[in-house]
Amino acid sequence: MWYVLAGVLILIGVAGVILPALPGLPLVFVGMLLAAWAGNFEQIGWVTLTLLGLLTLLSLAVDVFSTAIGAQRVGASRKALLGSVLGSLIGLFFMPIGLLVGPFVGALAGELWHSREWRKATKVGFGTWLGIVIGVVLKLGLTFAMLGLFVFAWLV
Repeated sequence: MWYVLAGVLILIGVAGVILPALPGLPLVFVGMLLAAWAGNFEQIGWVTLTLLGLLTLLSLAVDVFSTAIGAQRVGASRKALLGSVLGSLIGLFFMPIGLLVGPFVGALAGELWHSREWRKATKVGFGTWLGIVIGVVLKLGLTFAMLGLFVFAWLV
């Protein structure tokens, strides 16, 4: 039963890497920790769990910095950042297109609210969106690294 729950947490976590409303890699880590605990830490020890924990922390940093750097490079206002977060959340209701369009439209609307300049707002919307996409790609890489490390440690 514990292994099934661990597997469900891992699967939800993997989905959370793409869906902004779910804490992706932290859920993957909790699922892996639960599986390690269910196996009395025989296959997965503290060294592996420490590495998995560090990768999880790295994913949180990627989450924050990728969006911020993308927005900062194009001069986004705080309203544009808020708009991208709201656009991401609203985009969840219009999946899968909403996940791609929501952050852009939100950042665009936030920047228009701030400066009322279409050209700058479009640039900010695209830069913020690009930062989010790069963050998702990096987090997917971390997800595969964590899954690979976990499977390797389990089998060896």
